Amino acid sequence: MTTIVRETKETKVTVEIALGKGVAKVDTGLPFFDHMLSTFARYAGLDLTLHARGDLRHHLMEDVAITLGTAVNKVIPATAARYGERTIPMDDALVQACIDVAGRFYYRGPLRNKLYEHVMRSFCEHARVTLHLRILRGKDSHHVTEAAFKALGMALRDAMVDSGVVFSTKGAVALEVK
Repeated sequence: MTTIVRETKETKVTVEIALGKGVAKVDTGLPFFDHMLSTFARYAGLDLTLHARGDLRHHLMEDVAITLGTAVNKVIPATAARYGERTIPMDDALVQACIDVAGRFYYRGPLRNKLYEHVMRSFCEHARVTLHLRILRGKDSHHVTEAAFKALGMALRDAMVDSGVVFSTKGAVALEVK
């Protein structure tokens, strides 16, 4: 179990995370966001306990994404399969997520909702993953957003499978900060 706490003048976020069965207890005070985070954890196979409070919706969601991304980065196995891709249909929506968990940040969307777009970018930056998210179809914003979180979760689950080998011509990368 990894625990990350982020506290600023504007927010306090606590995340406990482990590779597991996808059991989630999420409380941000924002019901739809809670639903998206619980859905992500379920589909990613991450046991997640997350509690967050903040002054503004934007600050809260951004700091949750930063903290969750940092926590996910800590549980990615060194010998992860590295790549994952899933396309998820949800009613009128069809969303594809392609991910690389090798430690380099890049995000390409967009989601139609600017706040959820910012959440995805902040998550990827702090998880240090590359994510290409494509909305192939969909008009209902709820369905598109939920399909995106499900696709991300499933792709991440595939990428985090411990393969027993390092999938890089560089071998294992070590970085020391002094």
